[in-house]
Amino acid sequence: TTRTFEFRVGGVWEFVMHGPDGTDYPEYISWTEIAPPERIALLHGEHRGDPNAFESVLTFAPDGAATRIEMRTVFRTRELRDEAVNEYHAVEGGQQTLDHLAAYVTELARPGVDD
Repeated sequence: TTRTFEFRVGGVWEFVMHGPDGTDYPEYISWTEIAPPERIALLHGEHRGDPNAFESVLTFAPDGAATRIEMRTVFRTRELRDEAVNEYHAVEGGQQTLDHLAAYVTELARPGVDD
């Protein structure tokens, strides 16, 4: 559930992810760089000032008729990285998010599709 979304450098996206078991996870993203069409960088935590927030950089590059997205995420500690990967399934969740994005963009690119 999105509470706030401001896609600009310094803007924030506050939302709640709802887990399959009904657990709510508050999320806070601050956009640190937006350089269309090549790069988006962000800081992602549970709330503003979260000491355990991590940094992610998404790089977009042409790949034939498609676009290649590379995502690099840096955690403050190895333990925080391992927790995200093992407890919260961050790799699988990231892949699902990118798959949903690809499906959405493909639908938008279809001839005759209006927004």
